[in-house]
Amino acid sequence: MLQIKQIKKTYKTGDLVQHALKGVDLNLRDNEFVAILGPSGSGKTTLLNIIGGLDRYDSGDLIINGISTKKYKDKDWDSYRNHTVGFVFQSYNLIPHQTVLSNVELALTISGISKSERREKALKALEEVGLKEQAHKKPNQMSGGQMQRVAIARALVNDPDILLADEPTGALDSETSVQVMDLLQEVAKKRLVVMVTHNPELAEEYATRIVKVKDGNIINDSNPFVVDASAVGKEQHKNMGKLSMSFLTSLSLSFNNLMTKKTRTLLTAFAGSIGIIGIALILALSTGVNSYIENIQKDTMTSYPISIDAKSFDLSDIMGSGMDPNSENDKVNHDKDKVYSNGTQIETASKMSTSITENNLTPFKKYLDNPNSEIHKYVGDVGIVYSYDVKFDAFAYDKNGALVNTDGSTLSVGNNSNLSAMNSMMEARNSMVGSSLSISNDTFQQLMPGKNNELVSDVVKDSYEMVHGNWPKSENDVVLVLNKNNEIPLTALYALGLLPSEDYQDLMNSVENDDNFKAKQYDFDYDKIMEQKFYVVPSSDYYVANGDGTFSYIGDDESEVKKLLNNAEELNISGIIRPKEDASNANLTGAVAYTQALSNKITKHSKESAVVKAQLKSPDVNVLNGLSFEPDSDKEKIADAKKYIKNLNVSDKANLIKTISATSGQSNMMPMDSMSEVQLASLLDSYMQNPDDEVLLSIYNNSISSGSYDDNMTAFGYVSEDKPSSISIYADSFEDKDMISECIEKYNEGVSDENKITYTDFVKVLMSSVTTIINVITYVLIAFVAVSLVVSSIMIGIITYISVLERTKEIGILRAIGASKRNVSQVFTAETFIIGLCSGLIGVGTACLLLIPGNAIIHSLLGTTDVSAYLPVSNALVLIALSVILTLIGGLFPSKAAAKQDPVTSLRSE
Repeated sequence: MLQIKQIKKTYKTGDLVQHALKGVDLNLRDNEFVAILGPSGSGKTTLLNIIGGLDRYDSGDLIINGISTKKYKDKDWDSYRNHTVGFVFQSYNLIPHQTVLSNVELALTISGISKSERREKALKALEEVGLKEQAHKKPNQMSGGQMQRVAIARALVNDPDILLADEPTGALDSETSVQVMDLLQEVAKKRLVVMVTHNPELAEEYATRIVKVKDGNIINDSNPFVVDASAVGKEQHKNMGKLSMSFLTSLSLSFNNLMTKKTRTLLTAFAGSIGIIGIALILALSTGVNSYIENIQKDTMTSYPISIDAKSFDLSDIMGSGMDPNSENDKVNHDKDKVYSNGTQIETASKMSTSITENNLTPFKKYLDNPNSEIHKYVGDVGIVYSYDVKFDAFAYDKNGALVNTDGSTLSVGNNSNLSAMNSMMEARNSMVGSSLSISNDTFQQLMPGKNNELVSDVVKDSYEMVHGNWPKSENDVVLVLNKNNEIPLTALYALGLLPSEDYQDLMNSVENDDNFKAKQYDFDYDKIMEQKFYVVPSSDYYVANGDGTFSYIGDDESEVKKLLNNAEELNISGIIRPKEDASNANLTGAVAYTQALSNKITKHSKESAVVKAQLKSPDVNVLNGLSFEPDSDKEKIADAKKYIKNLNVSDKANLIKTISATSGQSNMMPMDSMSEVQLASLLDSYMQNPDDEVLLSIYNNSISSGSYDDNMTAFGYVSEDKPSSISIYADSFEDKDMISECIEKYNEGVSDENKITYTDFVKVLMSSVTTIINVITYVLIAFVAVSLVVSSIMIGIITYISVLERTKEIGILRAIGASKRNVSQVFTAETFIIGLCSGLIGVGTACLLLIPGNAIIHSLLGTTDVSAYLPVSNALVLIALSVILTLIGGLFPSKAAAKQDPVTSLRSE
């Protein structure tokens, strides 16, 4: 039962006030066919819209089956229209881009009914109106009568209590009108049907009750329904049911609408994608440049690690102090009226001398070896490399059978200034690159070890190509290092015994004296040159026991050295390498490169040698002469002097007695100029029978050097694993390098002054401005991207608003069948989502296509393929998501505007 109590409705347009309904009272039965007649402007359509919940009454009450609507809010009215009321309009009001089946399903969709049940009910409703076979058609493929029957099916599909028909036959011919009226008459047997019409004949023939309205009042009712107030309980406030429209349904509605305007949709999506294309290209170029920069950083970090030596000075501090005496100084404290002195050079020299410090690397190594140390977060792929002064000589035989030391010491070079200059340049270069692989043999150089005990680091393999042979597989394998032109320095060929050593002096004489000197070029077959063998002699092997607890050095005796070679480690050339094209880390300066495994083997051998064991056992006594390193008293010095003189040979004794005679002033000694060495030595032996203590002390202080324990251990080749000679810490980026520097500073804050670490950061010295440049470029790109985003958002908002204007009637239809404001907003949000998704996909796809010619242009302009713009998948997905988000933001206002549309006004639009 539907009760209308004192309903009033007034419309105000400026100063014009129109009273559409003036206190209407009307009770309607649950199943009757009510026809409302009246002239235009009488209020009949307003009454129908109020009954249907499309319009709101100003006062009074609308009571449906005892439920008052006086306190209804928007969501209550939406639920009421969806579950209680079905609408049939004069102009059918079907959504043109949906199929017949989808149009009928729409009310069920808003109700949240499952897809299978929805389809079943919709087909049944279409069957009842005789259109089941037409379910797949679009409305524009049907006749007016068929479309009106579809509208009736849509109105009935939710099994409403009330069916409202506004001029249902107004757009139909007579025959079709009869069919529609017959159908409505049948419907009225089970529910209330309220029809507004101008046709009294139809009303008289089909309606069971005719209500006439004029000037906002009911003037006649053919079959009034009087309700017994005592039989009706108190009205209650109650919602008619829930609404639930899924986002997929909204997508479907929007997608079908967009497909009816494919060309415009594609153009709109493409227009929206222009900003995305620009951003994608910028990101691709930025990613390519950043990738290139990261590679450069990684290469730079590999070439310039943070190097910490046992003896170090802060180069950056010295360079910052100003080394150029001609440079301008802002802090000049005098006028320019006289000649003044400039002490910059002396001050710099002073700073250099005072900046030299000794680093205690033992506790710092413990810090680095601790896996929990913070510094490990920033260490790069290469890691931390510890270097030790491994002392050894490598010998070879030239083709004439002559023995040569590969360090060049066996070659006769005299005082050749050219060679000295070359050696100085090489040492300077090694110092500048912060070489962590300290070696005792300039021709031989250690290869950087790899991870997990690999003999050769990937950094080396990435920088050098194997020309012939293989990379080292054992500690006895070495590689020959060529330059990029497959060349080896001529001097190195002599040092390695590949050219006759006897020809070397002639070569140096030519270099010194011939102004037009041009070196002869030699060539060697790969296999032939790999036949050359080298023999390693650790420094400790040069010291042999004398039988009295002391040791003698035999390195100056070629015959003894040759004996050592009989048991020496033999090194084989396993491969020949040269730098790759554009290699950034081809830093090997030696002609022969060996592995850390060989260094470890030599170190172990030295530790187990007799001279090292003897020196470790007697740390206070020099095992080379049996003297104390640091005698505590003059008495011990005198005793050491006597021991020293006793062990001298004839020539040394002769020279010493001459020195004593000249310095002591003893006149009783015989003239020595005519005496032989034997006589002089005998004279010294006689003097030592009763020597003067002061003379012995003078001999000790002036002629005897007992050395030091550390000097001896270094000479013996002893290496302590806890005390590296240098530490190189590799990072992969400037940022990580800076964090490593911060970690070292934190370490320094927690240790005593003598354990603080001083080091040189070459990257900071050489490339301090790179980070600033990168940041400026990044900020410019961000600003450019921001403009593109704003433009895209505004454009999408305009396009969505145009769509709202175009779909105004659809908004009214959705509201009429129970869609809430949120549902309407959701439909247009779905449309912006689709446009945004298409824009993103088009933008990313177009950008990827443009990168093909773009990269060709980049490679052509730069002359290298190292910089290639590319769009990572993650960035592409982010851009697509960004496009969707932007369109959703841009469509937010139009979607809200659509939700606020008046359903009655919307239904009247075309």
